Amino acid sequence: MFRLWAKVFKDNRMQCDMVVENEDPTLNRTRKIYYAIDEICYNFDLSKPIWLQATIDDFKRHDKTRFTQDNFMETIDFDYLEIQVIEED
Repeated sequence: MFRLWAKVFKDNRMQCDMVVENEDPTLNRTRKIYYAIDEICYNFDLSKPIWLQATIDDFKRHDKTRFTQDNFMETIDFDYLEIQVIEED
């Protein structure tokens, strides 16, 4: 099972969070991450973030990254969206 935890922070306080699970063995890790981000953006009513090189590097190193205003085309009303892989087969 693949599980990704998403949290929205504003003023160093978590505003909301959710966990996205994916049990589809036919999808590779990258597709599972993109699927989870699609679900997160739909549920939080956000535009999809842009993966900048710093975001990619951070995610590769720690299985965790933050999307700030620089990663979104629209203005966001929070400080950052953090995603983290919490379980992976």
